[in-house]
Amino acid sequence: MRTRVKICGITCRQDAEFAVEMGADALGLVFYTPSPRAVTIAQAQAIIIALPPFVSIVALFVDAEPEFVNRCLAALPISILQFHGDESVEYCEQFNYPYMKALRMRDGINLEEAAKQYKSASAILLDSYQPGVPGGTGQVFDWSLITDINMPVILAGGLNTENVAQAISRVQPYAVDVSGGVEQAKGIKDQNKVRNFMQEVVNV
Repeated sequence: MRTRVKICGITCRQDAEFAVEMGADALGLVFYTPSPRAVTIAQAQAIIIALPPFVSIVALFVDAEPEFVNRCLAALPISILQFHGDESVEYCEQFNYPYMKALRMRDGINLEEAAKQYKSASAILLDSYQPGVPGGTGQVFDWSLITDINMPVILAGGLNTENVAQAISRVQPYAVDVSGGVEQAKGIKDQNKVRNFMQEVVNV
């Protein structure tokens, strides 16, 4: 089965359209104000209006107020929620909506135990750990820390055109998630990098 691709941190319509044209399966919208890739609900509406079908819209939150998550769900055609903070399983489940939970891969993590807590998740996203930074570090973590969790795994953390093929061969994830690795500046995608990244994935 072909590895799926999520391109995260989309901040403009042009980047969304090009990612879809290149074959991206999912687009990530960041609703976390401190992030340089953050968008508002109004900006998100302008980005995704009238996009082609069969492209998943992923809404990323970091310890957001539930009321804000519900406002996003009401205003946008979101396919799945992505929780990237310290959200409990009870928090994630309260929206009665498909979700994936990000786990940051620090030394000593028991991935099987951590994933079991979120058995209601559609997938577990594995990202690099950096103190005080919930994601988007641009750093690759030690893939040997990954153990079989019997759930779809989405691999993130420092992926780019140079290492994504190796990452897929080593980890065999359900999907890969890229943001900074295909940018020319924070929040602005580089079309050549997006094209080359997609080609690397397809060629594995």
